[in-house]
Amino acid sequence: MNGKKYKLLLMILCMFSPAAALADNPYAHIQPANPVSNSPAFEFSFLEPKKATLTKNDIYNQYAIGLNRFMQSNVRAAYTDFTVLIESIQPSDYAYLQLATKMADIGFFNLAELALDKVKDKDIGFLLNDEIKRFYFPSSKLSRNDEIYLGEVFSNIIYNDQSREATSELVKNSILMAGSDYANYLAALGSLKSGNIENALKYIDAAIAKNTQNINYSKLKAEIISQGKKPQNALKIVKSIKEQPLITDEYTNKVNSLEQYILYKTQKADYKKNYHLGYYYYYEKELNKSLRTLQGAVTAKKKNNKDIYALLSRVYFDMKEYEKAEDIAQKAYKLNKSNPITLLVLGDLAYRNKDFKTALKYYESAENKDKNSTLPSVKAAQTYLMLDKDKKAKEIIAKILKNHSDCPQAYYYMALFEKEREIPYLKKSIAINLCYKDAWIDLARVELEKNNINRAKMYLSIAGYIDENDFRYYYYQGLIAKAQGLSQDANANFQKSLKLNPDYTPAKEELNI
Repeated sequence: MNGKKYKLLLMILCMFSPAAALADNPYAHIQPANPVSNSPAFEFSFLEPKKATLTKNDIYNQYAIGLNRFMQSNVRAAYTDFTVLIESIQPSDYAYLQLATKMADIGFFNLAELALDKVKDKDIGFLLNDEIKRFYFPSSKLSRNDEIYLGEVFSNIIYNDQSREATSELVKNSILMAGSDYANYLAALGSLKSGNIENALKYIDAAIAKNTQNINYSKLKAEIISQGKKPQNALKIVKSIKEQPLITDEYTNKVNSLEQYILYKTQKADYKKNYHLGYYYYYEKELNKSLRTLQGAVTAKKKNNKDIYALLSRVYFDMKEYEKAEDIAQKAYKLNKSNPITLLVLGDLAYRNKDFKTALKYYESAENKDKNSTLPSVKAAQTYLMLDKDKKAKEIIAKILKNHSDCPQAYYYMALFEKEREIPYLKKSIAINLCYKDAWIDLARVELEKNNINRAKMYLSIAGYIDENDFRYYYYQGLIAKAQGLSQDANANFQKSLKLNPDYTPAKEELNI
Protein backbone atom coordinates (compact mmCIF):
# COMPACT_ATOMS: atom_id res chain seq x y z
CA MET A 1 0.00 0.00 0.00
CA ASN A 2 1.52 3.32 -0.96
CA GLY A 3 1.60 6.25 1.46
CA LYS A 4 -1.20 8.24 -0.22
CA LYS A 5 -3.60 5.31 -0.24
CA TYR A 6 -2.78 4.42 3.36
CA LYS A 7 -3.40 8.00 4.41
CA LEU A 8 -6.74 8.01 2.57
CA LEU A 9 -7.79 4.90 4.45
CA LEU A 10 -6.93 6.54 7.78
CA MET A 11 -8.87 9.65 6.76
CA ILE A 12 -11.94 7.55 5.97
CA LEU A 13 -11.74 5.65 9.24
CA CYS A 14 -11.45 8.74 11.39
CA MET A 15 -13.96 10.95 9.62
CA PHE A 16 -16.68 8.40 10.31
CA SER A 17 -16.31 8.83 14.04
CA PRO A 18 -18.88 7.81 16.66
CA ALA A 19 -20.17 11.30 17.33
CA ALA A 20 -23.65 12.20 18.48
CA ALA A 21 -26.53 12.92 16.12
CA LEU A 22 -27.49 16.53 16.75
CA ALA A 23 -30.42 18.58 15.58
CA ASP A 24 -30.25 22.15 14.26
CA ASN A 25 -31.77 23.38 17.51
CA PRO A 26 -29.06 22.68 20.10
CA TYR A 27 -31.67 22.20 22.80
CA ALA A 28 -33.69 19.58 20.93
CA HIS A 29 -33.17 15.86 20.51
CA ILE A 30 -29.53 15.61 21.45
CA GLN A 31 -28.91 11.88 21.42
CA PRO A 32 -25.41 10.90 22.44
CA ALA A 33 -26.65 7.30 22.54
CA ASN A 34 -26.41 7.22 18.75
CA PRO A 35 -23.12 5.46 18.02
CA VAL A 36 -22.65 7.10 14.62
CA SER A 37 -23.52 10.50 13.31
CA ASN A 38 -26.11 11.32 10.70
CA SER A 39 -24.72 14.82 10.23
CA PRO A 40 -23.89 16.23 6.77
CA ALA A 41 -20.28 15.10 7.24
CA PHE A 42 -21.54 11.63 6.43
CA GLU A 43 -22.62 12.50 2.93
CA PHE A 44 -20.78 10.33 0.47
CA SER A 45 -19.67 13.05 -1.92
CA PHE A 46 -16.68 14.15 0.17
CA LEU A 47 -15.02 10.83 -0.57
CA GLU A 48 -14.32 11.72 -4.18
CA PRO A 49 -10.52 12.04 -4.37
CA LYS A 50 -9.02 15.21 -5.81
CA LYS A 51 -5.79 13.86 -7.24
CA ALA A 52 -6.55 10.22 -8.04
CA THR A 53 -9.38 8.13 -9.31
CA LEU A 54 -10.43 5.20 -7.16
CA THR A 55 -12.57 2.52 -8.76
CA LYS A 56 -15.58 1.08 -7.01
CA ASN A 57 -13.53 -2.02 -6.27
CA ASP A 58 -10.72 -0.11 -4.65
CA ILE A 59 -10.23 -1.57 -1.19
CA TYR A 60 -9.37 1.82 0.28
CA ASN A 61 -12.88 3.04 -0.50
CA GLN A 62 -14.50 -0.06 0.96
CA TYR A 63 -15.25 1.32 4.38
CA ALA A 64 -17.10 4.36 3.05
CA ILE A 65 -19.07 2.22 0.62
CA GLY A 66 -19.99 -0.19 3.40
CA LEU A 67 -21.12 2.53 5.77
CA ASN A 68 -23.15 4.21 3.08
CA ARG A 69 -24.93 0.91 2.47
CA PHE A 70 -25.43 0.41 6.18
CA MET A 71 -27.06 3.82 6.49
CA GLN A 72 -29.42 2.91 3.67
CA SER A 73 -30.31 -0.31 5.51
CA ASN A 74 -28.54 -2.48 2.94
CA VAL A 75 -26.91 -4.13 5.91
CA ARG A 76 -26.08 -7.53 4.46
CA ALA A 77 -24.04 -5.90 1.68
CA ALA A 78 -22.39 -3.60 4.21
CA TYR A 79 -21.40 -6.60 6.32
CA THR A 80 -19.69 -8.12 3.30
CA ASP A 81 -17.93 -4.86 2.46
CA PHE A 82 -16.53 -4.54 5.97
CA THR A 83 -15.43 -8.18 6.01
CA VAL A 84 -13.53 -7.69 2.75
CA LEU A 85 -11.90 -4.55 4.12
CA ILE A 86 -10.69 -6.22 7.32
CA GLU A 87 -9.42 -9.26 5.46
CA SER A 88 -7.77 -7.34 2.61
CA ILE A 89 -6.16 -4.31 4.23
CA GLN A 90 -2.39 -4.24 4.44
CA PRO A 91 -1.67 -5.17 8.07
CA SER A 92 -1.85 -2.12 10.36
CA ASP A 93 -2.63 -2.38 14.05
CA TYR A 94 -3.77 1.25 14.08
CA ALA A 95 -6.29 0.60 11.30
CA TYR A 96 -7.46 -2.68 12.86
CA LEU A 97 -8.12 -0.97 16.19
CA GLN A 98 -9.97 1.90 14.49
CA LEU A 99 -12.08 -0.60 12.54
CA ALA A 100 -12.79 -2.70 15.63
CA THR A 101 -14.19 0.33 17.44
CA LYS A 102 -16.36 1.30 14.50
CA MET A 103 -17.68 -2.22 13.97
CA ALA A 104 -18.62 -2.46 17.64
CA ASP A 105 -20.31 0.96 17.36
CA ILE A 106 -22.82 -0.40 14.85
CA GLY A 107 -23.27 -3.83 16.43
CA PHE A 108 -21.03 -5.90 14.15
CA PHE A 109 -19.31 -7.60 17.06
CA ASN A 110 -18.01 -10.56 15.09
CA LEU A 111 -16.29 -8.18 12.69
CA ALA A 112 -14.91 -6.16 15.61
CA GLU A 113 -13.45 -9.36 16.98
CA LEU A 114 -12.05 -10.26 13.56
CA ALA A 115 -10.24 -6.92 13.45
CA LEU A 116 -9.00 -7.27 17.03
CA ASP A 117 -7.66 -10.75 16.33
CA LYS A 118 -5.49 -9.32 13.55
CA VAL A 119 -3.71 -6.87 15.87
CA LYS A 120 -0.14 -8.12 16.10
CA ASP A 121 1.37 -5.73 18.62
CA LYS A 122 -0.41 -6.59 21.84
CA ASP A 123 1.53 -3.90 23.70
CA ILE A 124 -0.36 -1.29 21.65
CA GLY A 125 -3.70 -3.09 21.37
CA PHE A 126 -4.31 -4.75 24.71
CA LEU A 127 -6.08 -1.87 26.44
CA LEU A 128 -8.41 -1.01 23.57
CA ASN A 129 -9.12 -4.70 23.02
CA ASP A 130 -10.33 -4.97 26.59
CA GLU A 131 -12.25 -1.70 26.66
CA ILE A 132 -14.00 -2.20 23.33
CA LYS A 133 -15.35 -5.49 24.64
CA ARG A 134 -16.32 -4.14 28.06
CA PHE A 135 -17.94 -1.06 26.56
CA TYR A 136 -19.90 -2.67 23.72
CA PHE A 137 -19.94 -6.45 23.54
CA PRO A 138 -23.05 -8.49 24.40
CA SER A 139 -22.89 -11.23 27.01
CA SER A 140 -23.33 -14.02 24.46
CA LYS A 141 -22.06 -14.29 20.91
CA LEU A 142 -24.53 -13.40 18.17
CA SER A 143 -24.68 -15.30 14.91
CA ARG A 144 -23.84 -13.52 11.66
CA ASN A 145 -27.52 -13.56 10.64
CA ASP A 146 -28.62 -12.11 13.98
CA GLU A 147 -26.04 -9.34 13.70
CA ILE A 148 -27.28 -8.48 10.22
CA TYR A 149 -30.92 -8.50 11.33
CA LEU A 150 -30.17 -6.33 14.36
CA GLY A 151 -28.03 -4.09 12.14
CA GLU A 152 -31.09 -3.48 9.96
CA VAL A 153 -33.06 -2.57 13.09
CA PHE A 154 -30.31 -0.22 14.18
CA SER A 155 -30.08 1.41 10.74
CA ASN A 156 -33.83 1.99 10.59
CA ILE A 157 -33.88 3.45 14.10
CA ILE A 158 -31.02 5.89 13.56
CA TYR A 159 -30.99 6.75 9.88
CA ASN A 160 -34.32 6.01 8.26
CA ASP A 161 -36.85 7.63 10.58
CA GLN A 162 -38.43 4.28 11.36
CA SER A 163 -37.65 3.95 15.04
CA ARG A 164 -41.23 3.17 16.05
CA GLU A 165 -41.75 0.56 13.31
CA ALA A 166 -38.33 -1.06 13.73
CA THR A 167 -38.72 -1.30 17.50
CA SER A 168 -42.22 -2.74 17.23
CA GLU A 169 -40.96 -5.44 14.86
CA LEU A 170 -37.96 -6.22 17.06
CA VAL A 171 -39.91 -6.75 20.28
CA LYS A 172 -42.13 -9.27 18.49
CA ASN A 173 -39.06 -11.47 18.07
CA SER A 174 -39.50 -13.26 21.38
CA ILE A 175 -36.48 -15.53 20.93
CA LEU A 176 -34.04 -12.67 20.40
CA MET A 177 -35.59 -10.51 23.11
CA ALA A 178 -35.43 -13.36 25.61
CA GLY A 179 -31.86 -14.31 24.82
CA SER A 180 -30.02 -11.20 23.67
CA ASP A 181 -29.09 -8.26 25.84
CA TYR A 182 -28.11 -6.33 22.69
CA ALA A 183 -31.60 -6.80 21.21
CA ASN A 184 -33.04 -5.26 24.38
CA TYR A 185 -30.53 -2.41 24.11
CA LEU A 186 -31.75 -1.66 20.58
CA ALA A 187 -35.37 -1.84 21.73
CA ALA A 188 -34.49 0.73 24.40
CA LEU A 189 -32.70 2.92 21.86
CA GLY A 190 -35.65 2.74 19.46
CA SER A 191 -38.10 3.52 22.25
CA LEU A 192 -36.05 6.54 23.29
CA LYS A 193 -35.84 7.74 19.69
CA SER A 194 -39.61 7.50 19.31
CA GLY A 195 -40.24 9.25 22.64
CA ASN A 196 -41.48 6.26 24.68
CA ILE A 197 -39.43 6.77 27.84
CA GLU A 198 -41.31 4.15 29.85
CA ASN A 199 -40.56 1.37 27.37
CA ALA A 200 -37.00 2.62 26.91
CA LEU A 201 -36.38 2.16 30.63
CA LYS A 202 -38.03 -1.26 30.63
CA TYR A 203 -35.87 -2.57 27.81
CA ILE A 204 -32.60 -1.04 28.98
CA ASP A 205 -33.17 -2.53 32.45
CA ALA A 206 -33.68 -5.90 30.77
CA ALA A 207 -30.44 -5.47 28.82
CA ILE A 208 -28.52 -4.53 31.97
CA ALA A 209 -29.99 -7.46 33.91
CA LYS A 210 -28.64 -9.81 31.22
CA ASN A 211 -25.27 -8.07 31.04
CA THR A 212 -24.25 -6.01 34.05
CA GLN A 213 -20.74 -5.40 32.69
CA ASN A 214 -21.70 -3.53 29.51
CA ILE A 215 -20.89 0.15 29.97
CA ASN A 216 -22.78 1.31 26.88
CA TYR A 217 -26.03 -0.01 28.36
CA SER A 218 -25.52 2.05 31.52
CA LYS A 219 -24.67 5.04 29.34
CA LEU A 220 -27.96 4.71 27.47
CA LYS A 221 -29.88 4.35 30.72
CA ALA A 222 -28.39 7.64 31.92
CA GLU A 223 -29.49 9.29 28.68
CA ILE A 224 -33.00 7.87 29.03
CA ILE A 225 -33.33 9.11 32.60
CA SER A 226 -32.04 12.53 31.52
CA GLN A 227 -35.11 12.82 29.27
CA GLY A 228 -37.48 12.29 32.22
CA LYS A 229 -38.76 14.47 35.02
CA LYS A 230 -35.68 13.99 37.23
CA PRO A 231 -32.67 14.23 34.91
CA GLN A 232 -30.38 14.76 37.91
CA ASN A 233 -30.81 11.08 38.79
CA ALA A 234 -28.80 10.24 35.69
CA LEU A 235 -25.73 11.72 37.35
CA LYS A 236 -25.68 8.77 39.76
CA ILE A 237 -25.22 6.45 36.81
CA VAL A 238 -22.51 8.69 35.37
CA LYS A 239 -20.69 8.52 38.70
CA SER A 240 -20.94 4.74 38.66
CA ILE A 241 -19.57 4.58 35.12
CA LYS A 242 -16.67 6.85 36.05
CA GLU A 243 -15.75 4.40 38.78
CA GLN A 244 -15.20 1.71 36.13
CA PRO A 245 -11.56 1.04 35.24
CA LEU A 246 -11.63 2.88 31.92
CA ILE A 247 -8.13 3.89 30.89
CA THR A 248 -8.00 4.74 27.20
CA ASP A 249 -8.78 8.26 26.03
CA GLU A 250 -11.35 6.84 23.57
CA TYR A 251 -13.70 5.78 26.36
CA THR A 252 -12.92 8.27 29.11
CA ASN A 253 -13.90 11.00 26.63
CA LYS A 254 -17.19 9.22 25.94
CA VAL A 255 -17.98 9.30 29.65
CA ASN A 256 -16.92 12.95 30.03
CA SER A 257 -19.13 13.83 27.07
CA LEU A 258 -22.05 11.99 28.65
CA GLU A 259 -21.56 13.80 31.95
CA GLN A 260 -21.67 17.22 30.29
CA TYR A 261 -24.79 16.24 28.37
CA ILE A 262 -26.54 15.19 31.58
CA LEU A 263 -25.45 18.41 33.30
CA TYR A 264 -26.87 20.35 30.37
CA LYS A 265 -30.20 18.57 30.88
CA THR A 266 -30.29 19.35 34.61
CA GLN A 267 -29.72 23.11 34.36
CA LYS A 268 -32.48 25.72 34.37
CA ALA A 269 -30.65 28.93 33.44
CA ASP A 270 -29.90 29.28 29.74
CA TYR A 271 -26.31 30.39 30.25
CA LYS A 272 -25.59 27.29 32.36
CA LYS A 273 -27.28 25.04 29.84
CA ASN A 274 -25.21 26.58 27.07
CA TYR A 275 -22.01 26.20 29.10
CA HIS A 276 -22.48 22.45 29.57
CA LEU A 277 -23.72 22.03 26.02
CA GLY A 278 -20.57 23.80 24.82
CA TYR A 279 -18.49 21.48 27.00
CA TYR A 280 -20.36 18.50 25.54
CA TYR A 281 -19.49 19.65 22.03
CA TYR A 282 -15.89 20.15 23.14
CA TYR A 283 -15.58 16.53 24.23
CA GLU A 284 -17.24 15.47 20.99
CA LYS A 285 -14.47 17.39 19.16
CA GLU A 286 -17.09 19.65 17.57
CA LEU A 287 -15.09 22.82 18.19
CA ASN A 288 -17.12 25.12 15.93
CA LYS A 289 -20.37 24.08 17.62
CA SER A 290 -18.72 24.46 21.01
CA LEU A 291 -17.56 27.94 20.08
CA ARG A 292 -20.97 29.10 18.88
CA THR A 293 -22.74 27.63 21.90
CA LEU A 294 -20.34 29.20 24.39
CA GLN A 295 -20.58 32.57 22.66
CA GLY A 296 -24.35 32.29 23.12
CA ALA A 297 -23.84 31.54 26.81
CA VAL A 298 -22.12 34.87 27.58
CA THR A 299 -24.40 37.09 29.67
CA ALA A 300 -24.53 40.76 30.64
CA LYS A 301 -23.68 39.76 34.22
CA LYS A 302 -19.90 39.38 34.35
CA LYS A 303 -19.95 36.95 37.28
CA ASN A 304 -21.85 34.45 35.14
CA ASN A 305 -19.09 34.41 32.55
CA LYS A 306 -16.08 33.23 34.54
CA ASP A 307 -16.37 29.54 33.61
CA ILE A 308 -17.73 30.30 30.14
CA TYR A 309 -14.74 32.49 29.30
CA ALA A 310 -12.35 29.83 30.63
CA LEU A 311 -13.72 27.10 28.37
CA LEU A 312 -14.10 29.53 25.48
CA SER A 313 -10.41 30.39 25.72
CA ARG A 314 -9.58 26.66 25.59
CA VAL A 315 -11.65 26.25 22.45
CA TYR A 316 -10.02 29.24 20.77
CA PHE A 317 -6.57 27.88 21.65
CA ASP A 318 -7.36 24.44 20.27
CA MET A 319 -8.63 26.11 17.09
CA LYS A 320 -5.26 27.90 16.88
CA GLU A 321 -6.86 31.33 17.23
CA TYR A 322 -4.25 32.42 19.73
CA GLU A 323 -4.99 36.14 19.95
CA LYS A 324 -8.63 35.46 20.75
CA ALA A 325 -7.59 32.78 23.23
CA GLU A 326 -5.32 35.30 24.97
CA ASP A 327 -8.01 37.97 25.11
CA ILE A 328 -10.69 35.66 26.49
CA ALA A 329 -8.30 33.93 28.92
CA GLN A 330 -7.33 37.29 30.41
CA LYS A 331 -11.01 38.15 30.86
CA ALA A 332 -11.54 34.80 32.56
CA TYR A 333 -8.50 35.34 34.78
CA LYS A 334 -9.76 38.72 35.97
CA LEU A 335 -13.04 37.09 37.00
CA ASN A 336 -11.50 34.00 38.60
CA LYS A 337 -7.78 33.42 39.17
CA SER A 338 -8.37 29.85 40.35
CA ASN A 339 -9.95 28.19 37.31
CA PRO A 340 -7.56 25.42 36.16
CA ILE A 341 -8.76 25.68 32.55
CA THR A 342 -7.86 29.38 32.44
CA LEU A 343 -4.51 28.76 34.08
CA LEU A 344 -3.66 25.99 31.62
CA VAL A 345 -4.56 28.15 28.63
CA LEU A 346 -2.45 31.04 29.92
CA GLY A 347 0.36 28.57 30.51
CA ASP A 348 0.01 27.17 27.00
CA LEU A 349 0.07 30.65 25.51
CA ALA A 350 3.22 31.57 27.44
CA TYR A 351 4.83 28.24 26.49
CA ARG A 352 4.01 28.82 22.85
CA ASN A 353 5.74 32.22 23.10
CA LYS A 354 8.76 30.51 24.72
CA ASP A 355 8.19 32.38 27.97
CA PHE A 356 8.81 29.22 29.95
CA LYS A 357 9.11 30.78 33.39
CA THR A 358 5.68 32.38 33.06
CA ALA A 359 4.25 29.17 31.66
CA LEU A 360 5.60 27.23 34.63
CA LYS A 361 3.98 29.69 37.03
CA TYR A 362 0.57 29.10 35.48
CA TYR A 363 0.99 25.32 35.23
CA GLU A 364 2.03 24.97 38.87
CA SER A 365 -0.87 27.18 39.92
CA ALA A 366 -3.25 24.95 37.91
CA GLU A 367 -1.64 21.92 39.55
CA ASN A 368 -2.47 23.33 42.99
CA LYS A 369 -6.06 24.11 42.01
CA ASP A 370 -6.84 20.74 40.36
CA LYS A 371 -5.59 17.71 42.26
CA ASN A 372 -7.53 15.24 40.11
CA SER A 373 -5.97 15.97 36.72
CA THR A 374 -2.47 14.94 35.68
CA LEU A 375 -2.35 17.46 32.84
CA PRO A 376 -0.98 20.45 34.83
CA SER A 377 1.81 18.26 36.22
CA VAL A 378 2.70 16.92 32.78
CA LYS A 379 2.86 20.43 31.37
CA ALA A 380 4.99 21.58 34.30
CA ALA A 381 7.41 18.71 33.63
CA GLN A 382 7.50 19.58 29.94
CA THR A 383 8.36 23.17 30.85
CA TYR A 384 11.13 22.11 33.24
CA LEU A 385 12.66 20.25 30.31
CA MET A 386 12.69 23.45 28.29
CA LEU A 387 14.39 25.16 31.24
CA ASP A 388 17.09 22.41 31.20
CA LYS A 389 15.94 21.03 34.52
CA ASP A 390 15.67 17.41 33.42
CA LYS A 391 16.02 15.96 36.92
CA LYS A 392 13.05 17.94 38.20
CA ALA A 393 11.00 16.99 35.14
CA LYS A 394 11.75 13.29 35.65
CA GLU A 395 10.76 13.50 39.32
CA ILE A 396 7.37 14.91 38.36
CA ILE A 397 6.77 12.26 35.69
CA ALA A 398 7.79 9.44 38.04
CA LYS A 399 5.37 10.78 40.65
CA ILE A 400 2.54 10.83 38.12
CA LEU A 401 3.20 7.24 37.06
CA LYS A 402 3.32 6.12 40.68
CA ASN A 403 -0.27 7.30 41.21
CA HIS A 404 -1.84 7.14 37.74
CA SER A 405 -1.85 4.41 35.11
CA ASP A 406 -3.90 6.39 32.59
CA CYS A 407 -1.61 9.26 31.63
CA PRO A 408 -0.19 8.77 28.12
CA GLN A 409 2.00 11.88 28.30
CA ALA A 410 3.74 10.58 31.42
CA TYR A 411 4.67 7.32 29.70
CA TYR A 412 5.86 9.27 26.68
CA TYR A 413 8.19 11.49 28.68
CA MET A 414 9.47 8.57 30.72
CA ALA A 415 10.40 6.94 27.40
CA LEU A 416 12.60 9.95 26.67
CA PHE A 417 14.21 9.69 30.09
CA GLU A 418 14.83 5.93 30.12
CA LYS A 419 16.20 4.90 26.75
CA GLU A 420 16.54 1.27 27.75
CA ARG A 421 12.76 1.07 28.16
CA GLU A 422 11.93 3.55 25.41
CA ILE A 423 9.80 1.30 23.20
CA PRO A 424 7.61 -0.19 25.99
CA TYR A 425 6.86 3.28 27.36
CA LEU A 426 6.07 4.69 23.91
CA LYS A 427 3.74 1.80 23.17
CA LYS A 428 2.01 2.17 26.53
CA SER A 429 1.32 5.83 25.77
CA ILE A 430 -0.22 4.82 22.43
CA ALA A 431 -2.21 2.03 24.08
CA ILE A 432 -3.89 4.69 26.21
CA ASN A 433 -4.26 7.22 23.38
CA LEU A 434 -4.18 5.62 19.95
CA CYS A 435 -3.93 9.06 18.31
CA TYR A 436 -0.95 10.24 20.37
CA LYS A 437 1.08 11.75 17.54
CA ASP A 438 4.29 12.39 19.49
CA ALA A 439 4.63 8.74 20.47
CA TRP A 440 4.07 7.53 16.89
CA ILE A 441 6.77 9.96 15.69
CA ASP A 442 9.22 8.70 18.27
CA LEU A 443 8.47 5.09 17.44
CA ALA A 444 9.32 5.99 13.84
CA ARG A 445 12.55 7.60 15.06
CA VAL A 446 13.53 4.51 17.04
CA GLU A 447 12.92 2.22 14.06
CA LEU A 448 14.81 4.58 11.75
CA GLU A 449 17.76 4.50 14.13
CA LYS A 450 17.68 0.71 13.76
CA ASN A 451 17.48 1.09 9.97
CA ASN A 452 14.03 -0.55 9.94
CA ILE A 453 12.84 1.72 7.13
CA ASN A 454 9.48 0.05 6.38
CA ARG A 455 8.42 0.01 10.02
CA ALA A 456 9.54 3.61 10.44
CA LYS A 457 7.48 4.60 7.39
CA MET A 458 4.42 2.83 8.79
CA TYR A 459 4.63 4.59 12.16
CA LEU A 460 5.34 7.92 10.51
CA SER A 461 2.40 7.63 8.12
CA ILE A 462 0.09 7.30 11.13
CA ALA A 463 1.63 10.38 12.76
CA GLY A 464 1.25 12.24 9.47
CA TYR A 465 -2.44 11.44 9.29
CA ILE A 466 -2.97 12.67 12.84
CA ASP A 467 -1.18 15.96 12.14
CA GLU A 468 0.39 16.54 8.74
CA ASN A 469 1.58 19.97 9.87
CA ASP A 470 4.02 18.69 12.46
CA PHE A 471 7.54 19.80 11.55
CA ARG A 472 9.04 16.57 12.94
CA TYR A 473 6.92 14.51 10.56
CA TYR A 474 8.64 16.13 7.57
CA TYR A 475 12.06 15.94 9.22
CA TYR A 476 11.80 12.17 9.64
CA GLN A 477 10.29 11.84 6.17
CA GLY A 478 13.45 13.57 5.01
CA LEU A 479 15.66 11.15 6.92
CA ILE A 480 13.82 8.18 5.40
CA ALA A 481 14.19 9.64 1.90
CA LYS A 482 17.88 10.26 2.62
CA ALA A 483 18.33 6.66 3.77
CA GLN A 484 16.77 5.52 0.50
CA GLY A 485 19.11 7.70 -1.56
CA LEU A 486 16.38 10.17 -2.57
CA SER A 487 18.29 13.36 -1.88
CA GLN A 488 15.87 15.69 -3.69
CA ASP A 489 12.89 14.35 -1.75
CA ALA A 490 14.91 14.48 1.45
CA ASN A 491 15.78 18.14 1.01
CA ALA A 492 12.19 19.04 0.11
CA ASN A 493 11.02 17.46 3.37
CA PHE A 494 13.73 19.19 5.42
CA GLN A 495 12.70 22.51 3.88
CA LYS A 496 9.05 21.81 4.71
CA SER A 497 10.08 21.04 8.29
CA LEU A 498 11.88 24.38 8.52
CA LYS A 499 8.97 26.23 6.99
CA LEU A 500 6.80 24.94 9.83
CA ASN A 501 9.48 25.54 12.46
CA PRO A 502 12.27 27.90 11.33
CA ASP A 503 14.22 27.23 14.54
CA TYR A 504 14.42 23.44 14.18
CA THR A 505 18.16 22.80 14.37
CA PRO A 506 18.26 19.16 13.10
CA ALA A 507 16.59 20.18 9.82
CA LYS A 508 19.02 23.11 9.46
CA GLU A 509 21.94 20.76 9.95
CA GLU A 510 20.66 18.44 7.22
CA LEU A 511 20.48 21.41 4.85
CA ASN A 512 23.85 22.77 6.02
CA ILE A 513 22.23 26.03 7.11
